[in-house]
Amino acid sequence: MNKSKCPICKSMNTIKFGKRKGIQTYKCKECGYRFRNNKTPSEMEIWQLYQANKQTVKELSQTYGLSESTIKRALKNITIQWEQPQLEGGGYVHIDATYWGHNWGVMLAMDDASGKVLYMEFIKSETNADYETAVDSIKSRGYEIKGLIVDGRQSLFKLFSMYKLQMCHFHMKEIVKRYLTNNPKLNAAKELKNLTGRLTTSTKEEFEAAYLKWKSDWDKTLCRRSHLKSGKKPFTHKRLRSAMHSFDFYLPYLFTFQEPECKGMPNTNNKIEGTFTDLKKNLNNHSGMSEENRKRFICGFFLAWGKTADNTQKEGLE
Repeated sequence: MNKSKCPICKSMNTIKFGKRKGIQTYKCKECGYRFRNNKTPSEMEIWQLYQANKQTVKELSQTYGLSESTIKRALKNITIQWEQPQLEGGGYVHIDATYWGHNWGVMLAMDDASGKVLYMEFIKSETNADYETAVDSIKSRGYEIKGLIVDGRQSLFKLFSMYKLQMCHFHMKEIVKRYLTNNPKLNAAKELKNLTGRLTTSTKEEFEAAYLKWKSDWDKTLCRRSHLKSGKKPFTHKRLRSAMHSFDFYLPYLFTFQEPECKGMPNTNNKIEGTFTDLKKNLNNHSGMSEENRKRFICGFFLAWGKTADNTQKEGLE
C-alpha cells in the first residue's frame, strides 16, 4: 500500500484520516501532524513547513511550484496568537528575557520539570514591572511557585524576597569572567576564578569557608590604593573588587538548591537559555522578516513548544 510522507517530520508512518472537502487527509503517527496529499498545500501547511520544518520562502516556492509572492501571501494570511495558558500544580520557575535590537524582546517563564511555558509576553525593555507582571500572571492562573531561578538582575532579589531564589551558577561564572577575564594575571584573581569553577561541586559550607579564606588571604591586595598626582587614592584593583562585591551580593542565593525544602531545584537557568537559543536559530533561517512577522513566528514557536511539553508530560504520567 502506498504511503504518504509527512511534510513535517518526513516519516512514512502515516495513515488515512478521513476526507475534507473531498480531499483525502492523512495523519502522521510519529508527530501527529495532519496533512492533505495534493500538490497545492493549505495555508496552514505552508506555515507549518515554514516554521517547524525551517523551510524558507524560496524553498517552499520551489517545492510546490508556487511564486514566492503566493507563499508570502499565504503566510501573511495565517493568524497566530499567543494566549497565556491555563495552569495547575506548581514547581520551580525559570524566568528571563531576551532581545532583538534595543527596543523589543520577549519575557519568558518556564516550569522546570516539564519545560512548559508558563508565561510569554513581548516587552520593550526589561523592567521590574515586567517581571512582577509575569509572576502575578502565573499565580493568578493557579500555579504555585515553589521558587524562582534568575540570572543575576540584582533588583529581583529584593522584589521576590518572599520566594526561594536561586542565582544561576552559569551567570555567576560569566559575571566573574567579565571582571577577571579568561586569563587573569593577578594571583588573587586566578584564585578567585578557580574558586568560581568549584561552585557546582561544593556544598554551601565548603564554598563559603573557601571564599572567606580567599578574602582574608588577599585582604592587603584588595585594599591596596594607588596614589595619583591629583591627590586621589582609588583602589588599585577595581575589577577584582567588583568581582568580590558580586560574590558578596549573590552568595546568599547561590546554594538555595541545596536546602532540604528545595529538593529538585536547579542551580542554573540553562533550560530557558536553551529555549532562547532554539528560538533564535529558527528565526535565523528566515532573515529579513518584519517585526510583525517575527512576533507572529515567535508566537507560533511557543505554541508548538507548548504542545510538545504537554505531550511529554502526558507520556510521563502514563
